[in-house]
Amino acid sequence: MKKLYILVIKTFLGPFILTFFITLFILVMQFMWVYIDDMVGKGLDSFTVLELLFFATANLIPMALPLAVLLSSIMTFGNLGENYELVALKSSGMSLQRIMFPLIVFMIFLSIGAFYFSNNIWPKANLKFASILHDVRAKKPAFDIQDNVFYKEIGGFVIHVKHRDKETDVLHDITIYDHSDQRGNTRVIKAKRGTMVLSDNQQALNFTLIEGNLYDEMEGKDHPHYRSSFGKKIISFDLSDFKLKRSDEELFKNNYKMMNLSRLSAEIDTLWLRYGERSDEFETSMLKSIYYMKDSISLDTSYQEYSLAEDWMSGESKNKKLQYLNWASNVLRTTKTYSESFNGDLKNRKKNINRAYIEWHRKFTLSIACLILFFIGAPLGAIIRKGGLGMPVVISIVFFLIFHMTSISGEKMAKNDQLAVWIGMWLSSAILFPIGAFLTFKATTDSAIFDAGFYKSILGKLLRIGFVNKWANRGTEEA
Repeated sequence: MKKLYILVIKTFLGPFILTFFITLFILVMQFMWVYIDDMVGKGLDSFTVLELLFFATANLIPMALPLAVLLSSIMTFGNLGENYELVALKSSGMSLQRIMFPLIVFMIFLSIGAFYFSNNIWPKANLKFASILHDVRAKKPAFDIQDNVFYKEIGGFVIHVKHRDKETDVLHDITIYDHSDQRGNTRVIKAKRGTMVLSDNQQALNFTLIEGNLYDEMEGKDHPHYRSSFGKKIISFDLSDFKLKRSDEELFKNNYKMMNLSRLSAEIDTLWLRYGERSDEFETSMLKSIYYMKDSISLDTSYQEYSLAEDWMSGESKNKKLQYLNWASNVLRTTKTYSESFNGDLKNRKKNINRAYIEWHRKFTLSIACLILFFIGAPLGAIIRKGGLGMPVVISIVFFLIFHMTSISGEKMAKNDQLAVWIGMWLSSAILFPIGAFLTFKATTDSAIFDAGFYKSILGKLLRIGFVNKWANRGTEEA
């Protein structure tokens, strides 16, 4: 029995590892395609790029893991069925559940590992990824001067070079517009040729200009013009802005995706406490600030002694009546504006609470999804009895799309408060769990649910029954 269990686990581990890394590679390539514009032309060093890809890969594991479990389980039991190994095992008296037992134990440990990853590693990976991606996006493009192109990336300066000799690296016909004093093109430097060299610490760019003129419009009432010539002039530009600056990770820690269960639970309690305080504040404001407003034209408290059927304003003058009506109209407008503003504030607070709950439930949904997709994939493989990357891939994609689309839809509705958060986050599991139970039952009873011959035989029987009924009805009519 132990040899059988080892054989089943070895048969599963190969496709699982292969499909997991293939899926992860495809998702990373998709990430590169989406963010390629933010990285190209920034002069990033290889370590920064590898660091970004590493944390992006860790961020994509929750999407790759369920698909790998589904596909590998279909492939494993499909191969066993295609090679008639399942038939041999069942003929020896073993049930499908007994054959699946070692993989069920493996999936339980995998689910526990997935929960640990979601709760401890994934938040840190999200934090690192968000921080690095923010810094890469904020970084200026690498210093690159091209022919006949105005280069504006150096703060306060615009540089134009007519031609750059690629062999000698000499610049010809150089024009530098100095805008550092924010007065427009009041200071211009022109040179016939020159060279540029980075400083030893890579923090400055030294321009050596040969045979040129400096034009400067002086400040003053008449704006006197100053011109000077030079044979050689060295100008240094600060390039510290071109270096990748790492942000403080503390700036991103308040995002719910960067929190574990304990922090999320504490944050949810805090959000509910502030939500309740804000609701109480509304009630207090409405009662004290609006309905009991003290004003020079406030109603006399004696009006409360009248019943609604009495016309207590009949004895008042026209001006006094207008004052009362204006007062009431102002109170209603103020109340309406305040109520709408407060309602919008409460909706935003509720959305924040929902987002925190979503991340709290997400810690568990990955683990349960792996188990459910295994109980879909393993019975499917036993039923269709096809291994390899043909039919299993097609079926895996169909079920994964169902899982992914229902997950996204449920999460979106939960975020917008259209569904309870626990319903939205567990919607995909609630839909796929009955499917997994049904397929497991059918595979246990050796159902021919995916056997084309089974449906052909049913269709043939229906056609024969229809043919016999047609002739019987014809004979009755002739009689």
